[in-house]
Parts: sequence; C-alpha cells; structure tokens
Amino acid sequence: MIWNESLTLHNGVTIPQLGLGTWEIADDKVADVVKAAIQMGYRHIDTAQAYENERGVGEGIAKSGVDRKELFVTTKVEAEIRDYDEALQSVEDSLERLGLDYVDLLLIHSPQPWDDFRSDRHYFEENVKVWQALEKLYKEKKTRAIGISNFEVIDIDYLFDHATIKPMVNQILAHISNTPFDVIKHSQEKGMIVEAYSPIAHGEILHHPEIVKMADKYHVSVPQLCIRYGIELGLVTLPKSENPAHIKSNGDVNFEISAEDLEVLKMMERIENYGQFDKYSVFKHGINQ
Repeated sequence: MIWNESLTLHNGVTIPQLGLGTWEIADDKVADVVKAAIQMGYRHIDTAQAYENERGVGEGIAKSGVDRKELFVTTKVEAEIRDYDEALQSVEDSLERLGLDYVDLLLIHSPQPWDDFRSDRHYFEENVKVWQALEKLYKEKKTRAIGISNFEVIDIDYLFDHATIKPMVNQILAHISNTPFDVIKHSQEKGMIVEAYSPIAHGEILHHPEIVKMADKYHVSVPQLCIRYGIELGLVTLPKSENPAHIKSNGDVNFEISAEDLEVLKMMERIENYGQFDKYSVFKHGINQ
C-alpha cells in the first residue's frame, strides 16, 4: 500500500506527502520509472530543468493512464537563471517539454548559482526578480503553487520581505543524521511546507549500524525508516529510485515511529560525507544550521 496522505499549502492546494524524486534518472529511462510509480499509486512526481529529464517525465505521465488532475507535478527553475524574462521563458520551455499546460509546484532551485553555492554572496535582488516571474506564472495559472529550494534563513527572510505572494514550499536536503531543524522550523513558521529530498542520503546511511538496528526493531528496511522519519516530522519526502521493487517498498511506510525512537533518530550523529555525491554542491555544503 503506497502512502497517500496529503498536506495543505497555505493557498489551499493539497500536496501528497510522498513523492518520487527523479534526479539523475536519464531522460530516456525516466518515462518507464514515472509510469511504473504512478501505476503503483504514487501521485507526486518531482523533476527540475537541471535534471534534463522533463521530456521523459512528461512521457511517463502521459503513458500512466492516470488523469492529470490526480497528479502533482513539480519542476524547478535552474539555479543559473537570475533574470525575470529568462525565468519566464524557461518555464514555458519546461511546460513544452513536459507536455503539460501547468505544473502543480514551481520552485527556484537554489538561492545561488551552483558554482557559487553557499558562498558569502547572496543573490537577494536576483532571487526577487525570478520570484516575480513565478508570481506572474502563478497568476496565469501556469502553476498551482510556487516555492523555493535550498534556501537558508537569510535568503528566506529577504524574499518574504519583498514577495507579493509568499512562498508555499521550501525543498531542502533533510534526512536522519542531517536534519536542519532551524531551517525547517523557520520555514514552517513562515507558513511553508518543507520538502525533504535525498531522504536516504543517496544510500550513504544504508549500513549505519544504529539506523539498521532501529529499522530491524520495526521490521522495515532502512529506506522505509528514513522515509517514515520525514513523514513523522511533517515533511513531504521525495525518495528517488529507478528500481520498481524499491519504489514500491519506499511507498510502503504505513507504520509509526515511537516518540522515544524519533528523538533518538533526531539526535543521530551527523553523516560525515556522501561518498561519490560529495562532488555536488548540495551535499558538500548542505544547509548552514
């Protein structure tokens, strides 16, 4: 049974609490993955311009046999885009690649370009310009909700001070052994739903002895425990897999973690590195807490 609970954004739009992440799934493979996930019961699909697989995601949606209105589709404006007009055009291009008239959620992928990620420079004014493009697209019903990704407190506050329509979502790296509680709390206090990408730390915590022991206690897999952890924290969680068996298992998280065990997991020692994925800015630098 695929977890199918939803949360409600501050504009009244509901968002499925479990989604399929598609980062690093090739465009020529992702259609089959998306189609399979939807047919299993997933209703939330997350992609981005930077993933270079929007065409395939759209193909998978079209071939799934499920009515478009039952699905929640997210894409993100590339981190390198810092201009109003360019942001507008990029989303029109995304819609064309996806084969959709609208997306359900549109995010600014990062407050800084990837090659300047987590530097001392904050692109406050540029973020506002891109945000104004998202506001226009929202008013034109090209998206049902708008939000941000990888934003820290300082970036959140500046955008909120200058936004006409307040962001509805902040999507961040969050998982057992690396949960930025300050950013989560601040985002939620601002009225945003927080989404957690890479809830299984790209596999780097699969063999963590304490987490394995906890998963065994609940008779679940480590990925299931990690995904449920995010759900228990009130987050939308976005596990990624290309393996149909893993996709199905990742969605089977209808169990509860006790309050005591949840506290243990929240205090788990921070992960040291992400192995081969440390080369990517979001894993190398993460969120400054």
